[in-house]
This record gives sequence, C-alpha cells and structure tokens, in this order.
Amino acid sequence: MDRLFTSDRFPRSSQYAPEWIVAGVGGGAHSLWLTEWLTEVLDLRPGMRVLDLGCGRGVSSVFLRREFGVQVWATDLWYSAAERLQRIQDAGVEDGVYPIQADARALPFAPAFFDAVVSIDAFPYFGTDDLYLGYLGRFVKPDGVIAIAGAGLMQEIEGAVPEHLRTWWTPDLSCLHSAGWWRRHWERSGFADVEVADTMPEGWRRWLDWHRAVAPDNHAEIQAVASDHGRYLGYVRSVCRRRPDATVPELIASVPVEYKKTPILAEETTALGGVREEPIRPRSGEGPQ
Repeated sequence: MDRLFTSDRFPRSSQYAPEWIVAGVGGGAHSLWLTEWLTEVLDLRPGMRVLDLGCGRGVSSVFLRREFGVQVWATDLWYSAAERLQRIQDAGVEDGVYPIQADARALPFAPAFFDAVVSIDAFPYFGTDDLYLGYLGRFVKPDGVIAIAGAGLMQEIEGAVPEHLRTWWTPDLSCLHSAGWWRRHWERSGFADVEVADTMPEGWRRWLDWHRAVAPDNHAEIQAVASDHGRYLGYVRSVCRRRPDATVPELIASVPVEYKKTPILAEETTALGGVREEPIRPRSGEGPQ
C-alpha cells in the first residue's frame, strides 16, 4: 500500500493519505495519479473555472482545487451530490468546489462558462458519440481546453476480442479506445485542435497495482491486465483546444410544430385536393364481421 500511494513519479498525489483516497474510490483507477498525469500537460491557473465531468465521489475535484486554486464544478450523475459535499467540506475547499448532480448529455451550464473541462476515467462512457465534442465544447470558452485521462487501449482491437481478455471483457468495454483513435475522433469534428494524445508509460502496471490494493477479489480484471502485459490495456490521455473561430450551433431542446389534420389515405381526397364529403365505405372484406 505504501508503494502504491507514495511515488516519486506523482509527488502531488503522494501527499494525500491512502485512507482518504480509498474512501473516495468511485471507479477502477487511482484517480489522483490520473489527474496529476493529465494536469502535467495543462496550464491551470488560480481562479479558472473548471468542469470536472464524471467526477465520481469528488476526489479529483478536491485535488484540482487544492493543487491549482481553480474553481471546480464537480459534476457526476451516478454519485450523490450530498455525499460529495461532505467530502468537499471536510477537505476545506467548499469555497471553490461545487457539487452538481447532472447527466453529461444534459448539462445545466451557460455557454462558454468554463476555461477547461477535465474528465478522469469517465469520458468513454458518454463521450464517444460523433456529436458529443461539439455539444460539450459549447460550455468552454474559445481557446479553452477539454482534457481526458483514464483506462484505454494501446492499440485498437480489430475483430474478435483477444482470448486472454475474454473472461473479463463485456460489451460495454467497447467504449475503450486508443490515443490515436481519440486524436482522429476529435480532429475530424472540425471543432478543436488536438494538442496531446498519448499513453502512460507502464500504465498497465499501475492499473494492476491499484486493483491488487483496493479490489483484490476482482480476479477476472486482475488476471486480464496481468496476462495482457500492456499489449492492449493501459491508460490514455488526450487534450484538445477549442478553436477560437469554431462555430457552435444552437442547442436544439425542442422543435416547435403545429398539428394540422389531413386525410390519411389518398382516396379520401378528390382530384382537386379537397376532402370528400361522403363517408368512406370499407373495402370489400373489411369492417365488422
């Protein structure tokens, strides 16, 4: 446990108590290591507005506030905002971390409100849609960044899932992708420029160590990661910047329509387009028996 939670590679994260980190577990990764790794390629400054999207129980949000002095909107759908608030208050950062319970596809924020969006080990579950980057980008200021880090693939799986992963693999894991996939996916949107798309060196080992420490009974995943040995599984990060000249379409919440009654069948109308005055008789064989 000491080796896992204290690392020269992640000096900021190593300051936090192992018990506090484990108590805030909301997913299958060491969220502080992933957050620190991601922030190494970001320029976060005090006072910036940051959306921590899919923040789980808020550990990454507390870290961002304490380490960089940014204001954080800690947003998640699955975990209680009330429980998150208690963790925020106990950490003494309630003046700059605001718990929000919301769906990533129905965010309650004003356009261009944030300087940056970060997402730790959550984005693939809602962000692989071709249109999602454009949707999320509307909440980021021009020249603002969207940055993600979490479980991913070292290479795309072409065809059948490799045999050594099949015991653990479930259909929902198809959302995991490689750094190259994220680069192509975001670049073709025309909305943002990709600045970083890479993988964590020896990330599979950190994935394995984390599960052995906090979920030793998760034999299927531990065996899959150990057998894979970094061939397919690891940690991926990607950072893109909203183009200042990018056009963000208006969000369509509803389409106004007005109902007008018209005949259903062509024979109900005359050749001139008028409606028949006499009732339509059933066709042969139709009607009450």
